[in-house]
Amino acid sequence: MSTALRGADAPVTLFGPDFPFAFDDWVAHPAGLGELPAERLGQEVAIVGAGMAGMVAAYELMKLGLKPVLYEASQMGGRLRSRAFEGGHGVVAELGGMRFPASSTAFFHYVNRLGLERQPFPNPLTPAAGCTVIDLEGHTHWGRTLADLPPLFAEVASAWAEALEEGAGFAGLQQALRERDAAKLKALWNQLVPLWDDRTFYDFVATSQAFSRLPFQHREVFGQVGFGTGGWDSDFPNSMLEILRVVLTGCDENQHLIVGGVQQVPLGLWHHAPPAGDMRHWPAGTTLASLHHGAPRPGVTAIARAASNELAVTDTWGNVRTYPAVLTTCQSWLLTTQIAVEESLFSHKHWMALDRTRYMQSSKTFVMVDRPFWNDLRDNGWPQMGMTLTDRLTRGTYLFDNGPEQPGVICLSYAWMGDALKMLPHNTEKRVQLALQALRKIYPDVDIASHIIGDPISVSWEADPHFLGAFKGALPGHYRYNHRMYSHFMQEGFAPAERGIFIAGDDVSFTPAWVEGAVQTSLNAVWGIVKHLGGRTHAANPGPGDVFAELGPMALPD
Repeated sequence: MSTALRGADAPVTLFGPDFPFAFDDWVAHPAGLGELPAERLGQEVAIVGAGMAGMVAAYELMKLGLKPVLYEASQMGGRLRSRAFEGGHGVVAELGGMRFPASSTAFFHYVNRLGLERQPFPNPLTPAAGCTVIDLEGHTHWGRTLADLPPLFAEVASAWAEALEEGAGFAGLQQALRERDAAKLKALWNQLVPLWDDRTFYDFVATSQAFSRLPFQHREVFGQVGFGTGGWDSDFPNSMLEILRVVLTGCDENQHLIVGGVQQVPLGLWHHAPPAGDMRHWPAGTTLASLHHGAPRPGVTAIARAASNELAVTDTWGNVRTYPAVLTTCQSWLLTTQIAVEESLFSHKHWMALDRTRYMQSSKTFVMVDRPFWNDLRDNGWPQMGMTLTDRLTRGTYLFDNGPEQPGVICLSYAWMGDALKMLPHNTEKRVQLALQALRKIYPDVDIASHIIGDPISVSWEADPHFLGAFKGALPGHYRYNHRMYSHFMQEGFAPAERGIFIAGDDVSFTPAWVEGAVQTSLNAVWGIVKHLGGRTHAANPGPGDVFAELGPMALPD
């Protein structure tokens, strides 16, 4: 992001607010991310998990001259999982991350490096959606913009904006973020941390002057359909700090999809040969795939301290290899349920933080259809269907148009928490039937089933033993835990037994559920590993650990 774009009109980016460090600038700097001692070049380091966090770390450590050894127990890509429909000629269902805010500038650094195409995501009331249908309490409303809907919806939107200003001084906070004024942003944000860490999102809404002077129906509508990406009620129990981060950094707006599927990003990094000028030690043309002979190692079953003081990693087949550094990017619960991690590798304070992570459930059900029939116009000029928000079982229905007379995709249902658990006991066919029954009540004259081709696809992330949930949702009082996890890469003050193992991923970040958090924490870990191995950053391009004492997250007293 150029300096010229850092004034009052600069775009919103995921610059903090807890740690306002310019990861996008750091990773793109021509000086590179650092330098390792000559004796470390070619040395192996282990990375557990080949999702976005693991792949970014592996890619950057390879460029620095290390030999990353990736372990993967499930599928490469992690929760960036694009599943192709049988016979669909590249038509995919995005089972994990599917919409990526433009503010995710470090993530898009890699998207752009790989030359992948993006386009606007069809969120409610956006041009990409074309038409939005809101169905609440049996009443259906059609609109292309907020102005098309009854005044109630505009009142809710206005109340939300007013509540943000009243409770968080939102305009000034976001302006400091736009300008990347780290000192001002930290001063404003640090006032909000103790104020809102132990209070819920619902508390923020319900006690605001903006909503408290309105009937209950307004906050009910806000919970059911919300604004930006849709309904907010699944997040009502979460800490308000988490929601403030989402709206402050533009995560709920200006979102894009990756054409052809987002799994292309981590898989692309696996196969991408960095320019020769970006590589140290390895010959031109080297890729992560070539260093691994084409495939990652199997899943990890144990991590312990070896007699050599290195870290011993045991894989599914009982093979044990030792490394001077290990990065775990799997979800933190797996460090106690799937991997036998020696207790002394983390402090009891860190174990508490890792174990107290709370994951949110998520369910999606997709079908492929013969063509984007929803674009057919009715007699009144409206299309057959629109992106749909409802209080019915489906909650959110999204329509993906791949061109006239080309197979399209409908995400029949995207639900979280309790709504996702309603789907959990059912197989995919039953989920499709339940979704079609709900949508039939909204569109009684549209025969969706007649357009379905191929086999449907669904996912419940909480049912996958390699994930146990979709993403973290911090509860009130969890800031201290998040602080411990996020700052874990700063290891100089650790006991010797706790050094050398690092953690990264969106659940380590302050912005769970967003891939930018996975990217940023993996870059923190890269800095930590380089430091641990005796390396350093370049003076012209200081890294996150170099400025952590000055810009790092504020600590609340224990």
